[in-house]
Amino acid sequence: MEEKMKEINNMLVEIYDDINHIEEYSIKQGAFNDISITEIHTIEAVGMYGSKTMSEVAQALNITMGTLTTAVDKLIKKGYMERSRSDTDRRIVNVSLTKRGKLAYRIHEKFHMDMVRAIMVDFTPEEEDILLRGLRKLNKHLKEIYAPGNK
Repeated sequence: MEEKMKEINNMLVEIYDDINHIEEYSIKQGAFNDISITEIHTIEAVGMYGSKTMSEVAQALNITMGTLTTAVDKLIKKGYMERSRSDTDRRIVNVSLTKRGKLAYRIHEKFHMDMVRAIMVDFTPEEEDILLRGLRKLNKHLKEIYAPGNK
């Protein structure tokens, strides 16, 4: 059992690192080579439609408002985001994607879907189901054990 646990750990670490490297490489080679992985994840957290409050985005990314403010400022300068105040409460700051930000979002989403399709090409339907069940369990356990507030 100990050997299996070591191999599972090694595989998880290796897969995580590989996905990060592939993602970083694809961003740097593409049309949006002026943004980082962190910035693309900020774009994802804001989402394609409408706007979100800064608090909602910071919570989704599990970062401080100060860290988010710095990231949003950079993305605004680069033309990916815009900031506005709420009409009902001027203290609330909303962020939304510009046309360029939405395009970056769509291209990054396509990258993820293409990566999953390429991975799944050699899987049988049964293996796909087993993988999905295993990933759901892993995700659930990680959220239960390591989610903020569960420590």
